[in-house]
Amino acid sequence: MSILVVDVGTSGVRSSIVRADGTVEHVHHVQILPDTPFPGLVEFDASALAAAVLDVANRSLADGGPVAGVGIANQRASTIVWDRATGQPVGPGIGWQDLRTVGTCLELQAKGFRLAPNASATKVAALLDLVDPDRSRAERGELAFGTVDTWVVWTLTGGRLHVTDASNAGVTGLVRGDASEWDAAVLDELRIPISMLPTIVDSTGNIGDAVVLSGRPPIGGIAGDQQASLVGQGCTRPGLAKATFGTGGMLDQCVGATRPSFSSRGEGGTIPVVAWRRDGEVTWGIEAIMLSAGTCVEWLRDDLGLIDTAAASNEIAASCADTGDVWFVPALLGLGTPVWDFGARGTFVGITRGTGRPQLVRAVLEGVAHRGCDLLLAAETDSGLPIEALRIDGGMSANEVFTQALADSCGRPIEISPLLEATTLGAAYLAGMAVGLWKDEHDIARTWTPRKVVEPSISADEHHTRRERWLRARGRAEATIPELSGLDF
Repeated sequence: MSILVVDVGTSGVRSSIVRADGTVEHVHHVQILPDTPFPGLVEFDASALAAAVLDVANRSLADGGPVAGVGIANQRASTIVWDRATGQPVGPGIGWQDLRTVGTCLELQAKGFRLAPNASATKVAALLDLVDPDRSRAERGELAFGTVDTWVVWTLTGGRLHVTDASNAGVTGLVRGDASEWDAAVLDELRIPISMLPTIVDSTGNIGDAVVLSGRPPIGGIAGDQQASLVGQGCTRPGLAKATFGTGGMLDQCVGATRPSFSSRGEGGTIPVVAWRRDGEVTWGIEAIMLSAGTCVEWLRDDLGLIDTAAASNEIAASCADTGDVWFVPALLGLGTPVWDFGARGTFVGITRGTGRPQLVRAVLEGVAHRGCDLLLAAETDSGLPIEALRIDGGMSANEVFTQALADSCGRPIEISPLLEATTLGAAYLAGMAVGLWKDEHDIARTWTPRKVVEPSISADEHHTRRERWLRARGRAEATIPELSGLDF
């Protein structure tokens, strides 16, 4: 048996055929880039996204079908509102990075509602204010809201299903703390009729048939991208953790059946997330967030011109033995976990006349690695579960200088995913459980085979010294813009 996976990222749509042994074949990709009409606004064409989903899915099926099921992984919290009768979006899709509702979120805080601008909640309200200000169409049931997973399922089922899985619903800002149902108080405050919202379903199970695809395969798995990556790297037992180093960085740890005790953010700065839901039972996780990871390498390439390609950062950094006591704090967009300082800014400390291009490039890679250690320590603090080895994927996982720096910064082995994007495997595993290809979460955990394991290469004393020096640099980067440092969501 095989699984078709549709993976919708921030910049494109990818489809694959995943075989029973975990082999990924017949990959097709269509680029769908978001638009920024004004600073702080991030929009996308939902109709073009739907067309791309059908395009790549049909091509993968033509090459490698038939399949026993379909798995979906997706960028989270991006928001679409459409007309139920026509299936056409009534406004632009609003991307998860969009910041147009920052003011609304601050106003809601004064009323006791803690909502982040990257969540879906205020984005839905903003779209309704644009196209249905009196909510009459929404109240009549004419309009539907969905995150990207909902839109993909609607597309694949020809408009027959309006659903979202628990992992995606959990990051909308619209569900109750226990992820059991939509939060009526938030919906009332934002004037969002509950009739607009999708049904919350399990992340793995028989969700419905993809009737527009050849063979009408059942949709068996849905998960947000970070949760899909968690499952894809076999982190289905409490304590196991993965980090994805892409444009930003996300570390997720499986914590089990009991929800973390904190409501929105733990002492270490992580947030509780629904890892997945199966047979109505939620498995919880926590998530730590780095706002700038691969972005820093892109900055070296596109803005400073210090490297020609992202891959060249490895060779250039490897040409020097160390940074020459230069420390970089990757806070180009502020700092997330653990300090949550939106007014922090990127900082180099220790530059001398002898500092050259290799040292600066190496310092950037090591700085991102130290932020990775920040995330790991924060997760251990909030979960109480030790992370004995960290599993990683994402574009930066192919950079050998970075992965060694990460092992040295964390003082733990780093296990590198065999796939750069483990989201594909995670969606396949969830769908595969639904059709019997994999038995359960324990079966999935046993599939993990890292491409490479990187061990720490420095002594405990050297590790302590480097962490201390870097943390001092991080302290100097904090509160660069005090007005922004005062914001909290």
